Amino acid sequence: MPVYNFKSMNPVPTASELIDIVLMRTQRRTPTVIHPGYKITRIRSFYMRKIKFTQQTISERLSNILMDFPRLNDIHPFYADLCNTLYDRDHYKLALGQINTARSLVDSIARDMLRMVKYGDSLYRCKCLKRAALGRMCTVLKRQKASLAYLEEVRKHLSRLPAIDPNTRTLLMCGLPNVGKSSFMNKITRGNVDVQPYAFTTKSLFVGHCDYKYLRWQVIDTPGILDHPLEERNTIEMQAIIALAHLTCSVLYFVDISEQCGYTIEQQCSLFRSIKPLFANKQLIVVVNKVDQQPWETLDPVKKDMVEDLVKESNCSLMTMSNISEHGVSEVKMAACDKLLESRVDSRIAGKKIDGVMNRLQVFYPKPRDHVKREAYVPDSVLNDKSSVPQRSRVGYAPTVNDDDDDVDMHDTPKLARELMWENGGPGVWAPDYRDIYDLKDDSWKYDAIPEIIDGKNIADFVDPDILRKLEELEREEEQIVSELEAAKMGEDPESDLDSEEEAAVEAIRERKKTIKMMKLANNSRNKPVVPLEIRGKAKDKHDKGALDGQEIKKKLDSLGIESEKIVERGRKMAVERGRKRERSVSRLRGAQDDAEMEDVVDTEGMSNKQLKKVKKDQQNAKKDELSRARSHSRPREPSQMGLKDEKSVNIALKLEREGRKAWVGGAGEGDQRKAVHLVKWCNTGKKRNGTHYQR
Repeated sequence: MPVYNFKSMNPVPTASELIDIVLMRTQRRTPTVIHPGYKITRIRSFYMRKIKFTQQTISERLSNILMDFPRLNDIHPFYADLCNTLYDRDHYKLALGQINTARSLVDSIARDMLRMVKYGDSLYRCKCLKRAALGRMCTVLKRQKASLAYLEEVRKHLSRLPAIDPNTRTLLMCGLPNVGKSSFMNKITRGNVDVQPYAFTTKSLFVGHCDYKYLRWQVIDTPGILDHPLEERNTIEMQAIIALAHLTCSVLYFVDISEQCGYTIEQQCSLFRSIKPLFANKQLIVVVNKVDQQPWETLDPVKKDMVEDLVKESNCSLMTMSNISEHGVSEVKMAACDKLLESRVDSRIAGKKIDGVMNRLQVFYPKPRDHVKREAYVPDSVLNDKSSVPQRSRVGYAPTVNDDDDDVDMHDTPKLARELMWENGGPGVWAPDYRDIYDLKDDSWKYDAIPEIIDGKNIADFVDPDILRKLEELEREEEQIVSELEAAKMGEDPESDLDSEEEAAVEAIRERKKTIKMMKLANNSRNKPVVPLEIRGKAKDKHDKGALDGQEIKKKLDSLGIESEKIVERGRKMAVERGRKRERSVSRLRGAQDDAEMEDVVDTEGMSNKQLKKVKKDQQNAKKDELSRARSHSRPREPSQMGLKDEKSVNIALKLEREGRKAWVGGAGEGDQRKAVHLVKWCNTGKKRNGTHYQR
């Protein structure tokens, strides 16, 4: 069987075909519908999936191309040199290297664009990044146009190459053009090689098969070789040279003694001597062909001596043959096959392995010393011991054909560990105590505690009975050392001799130092927002009294050594100003319906009567201004005219409108084309009854 099957290689698409395959597959195998109203995370994953799928498809296609084509460094040298002759090794490797580089570039492009889409802030931007990614990948594929076209031509030529097995039994024919090689191949095989009366009819290697001694033989017909230097030989001739150089075979060198091929016997002998180094370690037969036109016996003695000198120089065989009269065809075939079989056997015997195999082989043939018939014998002691052994219980096992219930005495049979296990709770609950089967010098040692050995010493020999007391002393000493180190870090002496009041004072000083250090760090970072932006303006936790109660705030600041009067007063003023500002802005933008909300915003705690009257008067004036503005703009004066019951319902409706707007305004971008209303398919298709709008 051939080692390499080049006919199974898949066709290589062109650059444009590969782009169409990738884009069509991406369109078919990935979702195609996306709306601006979706969450931004869903939009990102939609476009990331398209980019990743395209990258995987391209990588898969290019990887299949690289795997189909053989690597010249991994295949047999015969095929490697044949590819080098036919397609140029460097050009072939460059084409495969460019495909591999294109695959790496596509992977890096996808990786970079996925990282950018991951942080896209709108559908428009994610879509642009997806288009850019697919465009860059297709550009990389377009640049591989020449490499893909070259690889497709190489694949077509490789698929037409004959399936040659370099390791099987092979007969190889060589010689000048038109000396009868193809005719001989047609005689001994079923290969239908074209035969014409002119040179170079055979332009490539042809393979046929024949049988000899129940073995399959491979017969190779090579193109003709001309007698000139190796550098001047063309591609057709180099195929024959490569086959001669790399195949272990039996070589048939054809000589046309009738000189009808167009070359003299002297030229044919000169070619033999020029390619003689290629015949080393091969079984060679010089075949004198066309003896029907010129018999070997009547040949000119000078020419006959030339051929015989070749045979003597190379120490090979000489045989005569004619393809037309079929004289000597079978003999040449059998001689070549026998020579190759003998050489293969000799090479194996001459190897290093044969001696080791023969030395290990020793065959004995026993011979009878008398006519006594000897049967199998079992000693009586073995039979007695076997009968005295009590039979085991079969409880818990499946019955067999050899079970005999009458012979089993359950009272004399000891219980097995399996029976004890089921009596004591089953598997996982009870386990046998294997210590009773220990084989020790003294049976009283069986149930002793197993000692723990480390470095060859028993741990029990080093156990100190006072270890707990010593451990407590070490812990107290460690605590004292830690306290001294803390005092040393604060620049103070150890307070081990201080009383309780002095220790409390020292603790207060330490707390004060920590507070000063924290304030210093806070002052150094004034250019940064103390409160993160994402939590600014959010409602405080109602359980945190210190965040809402002025007294708690003042108490906390006093404990930290900060003057709190001005801070609390400033906070109250800012709350009032913030309430007024909010009242004016909202009443101007949203209308008088939001006045009820403004009353909740103003913090009246801690305000004097004069300030309360002023706030109330401002609110009334704002209502009047808003009502007058509403009349001038022809707005509905009453809530009932808007379809709402009262003013409270108006406030609730406006609040719901604002909350609903937040849900999609934050996720939309400036380039999105928002479609607010989506028609539901199952509500707007199919037949409906006349005059009704029933939904299916």
